[in-house]
Amino acid sequence: MELGIWIVWLVRAAWIAAILLMVIGSIPSSKLRLYHELMLSFAGRGKILQPSSSQKWTVPQKYFAHFYVVGVVWTTLLFAMTWMYAFKMAPLTGGSHVEHWFKVLRAVFLLLLMEIHVLRRLIESFYVFKYSPCARMSILGYFTGLFFYAAAPLSLCIDIASEMLGWCQLIGGAFFLWGWLHQRRCHAILVLYMGLLIASGGIDVTIWLLFGFVVGNLTMAAGETHRWYLRKFENYPANRSAIFPYVY
Repeated sequence: MELGIWIVWLVRAAWIAAILLMVIGSIPSSKLRLYHELMLSFAGRGKILQPSSSQKWTVPQKYFAHFYVVGVVWTTLLFAMTWMYAFKMAPLTGGSHVEHWFKVLRAVFLLLLMEIHVLRRLIESFYVFKYSPCARMSILGYFTGLFFYAAAPLSLCIDIASEMLGWCQLIGGAFFLWGWLHQRRCHAILVLYMGLLIASGGIDVTIWLLFGFVVGNLTMAAGETHRWYLRKFENYPANRSAIFPYVY
């Protein structure tokens, strides 16, 4: 098996494993209480970090900036490599070469959207977010963040389907830009990644797994934060949805 195929399946296996762990952690069963506590102790951060979590296994929450540094550097590298490869393929003629060139061109487009996102998050982490000196996050959550911002850009160009830049990319780009513009006012990260999914054409399994991880991660975090607010504030609306209106 070629190295490229190994990388594809390795990334997909990592996404599947991470999604399964979060799905199990979201099952409201008393039989899984120990597992839930273990997940929270490892994946908690900020106000939802378990008070009993040892400081030895945590890092400052301001280390979130590391995720975006990795994301910017890695996405820029992949973007530059894909861009140069696209120009290398451009002079070639023939149906198969043209088809492959459009695959590469679409990967360039997806990586450009990702670059916009991680650059914005990097700027926010330095100039907008003000983390408390006492705010901590678990070491596992830290490594999960590093994994995500290394695997997400790679997923966007790892196995691109054979469609040209067309309506899927235009609609996906519009979704992404809308989410990017509204992120400062509301939690629109899901819209950003939905835009990437639509722009990819929606037929790449790896990008679906990337999107599934984002949905699972944000849903779990939103659920824990929602329950924290319910415990701490008596006047907090009990019927308010944690992340998906009228659903959850």
